[in-house]
Parts: sequence; structure tokens; C-alpha cells
Amino acid sequence: MTGSGLRSGQLADAAGVNLQTLRYYERRGLLTSPQRSPGGHRLYPSETVTLLRVIKTAQRLGFTLNEVADLLDAGRHHHGTRPDTGLQARASQKLVEVEEKLADLTVIRDTLRAAISAGCDDLVACAGSSCCPLPFVEIAGRNDRVDTC
Repeated sequence: MTGSGLRSGQLADAAGVNLQTLRYYERRGLLTSPQRSPGGHRLYPSETVTLLRVIKTAQRLGFTLNEVADLLDAGRHHHGTRPDTGLQARASQKLVEVEEKLADLTVIRDTLRAAISAGCDDLVACAGSSCCPLPFVEIAGRNDRVDTC
């Protein structure tokens, strides 16, 4: 690939990322080091656009860059890998995490709605009121338990 390929700016534009992202992904090992043009410009194969889109999509789905690297590595070495390291297993694990977060967010949403409906306006005054819907005692109890573990 002595003269063909995408230069950094072209790749970044095509994939919807910035140049710093390309360099960071190279340092992290998510992208292989590209070949260089005679003038020293990085030249990426066109397939790198798809790879970048895969990485960004996985991140939007909640995977960390370490998890993305593991998934890419498992995909490259698909033969002989353990069944618990592939996309199906990782996606199932991530789905459990997302559902737990959704449950937590639902509780937060409902509590905030109750606080708004109750007219809570001062956290300190509200904490001392028996009709306050905010779970001050429950949260403090949870935090105390976490600190003692």
C-alpha cells in the first residue's frame, strides 16, 4: 500500500471521529499502526472506517474501550475461544448492567417526581419533615453500610 489508503484526516472525516481519537486508538492497540506514504503521512486501509464505526457503536452501547478491545480480540481469534468471551456473552452481561441501571434510574425518576409533587424546596427542611418523599434515611443507611464493609 505505497500510495493508496486513507490519510488521517480523510479517515477521521469518513468515520466521524477526530484525529486525536485515531492516535489514541492506535496507542491503545484498537487500530494497528498504519503504513506510511513516502512523505511520512499515515495511510489507513479503507476497512478502518468500518472498524472505527464498530468501536464507536460499541461505546454507545455501553462497552468500555477495554471491553471493546477484548471483543475485537475475541473476534480476531474466534477459533478455539471460550464461549463466554464472545459478543453474545458480553452483550448479555452488558444487558444485565443496563437493566440494573434502568431500574436505578426509574427509582430516581419516581423519587424526584414525588419531591416535585410534594413541593420540596429546601433539602435540610425537607430532611426533617416526616412527609418528605426523599429517602434521606435509607440512603444514609446504605452509605453507612458501604463505609463499614
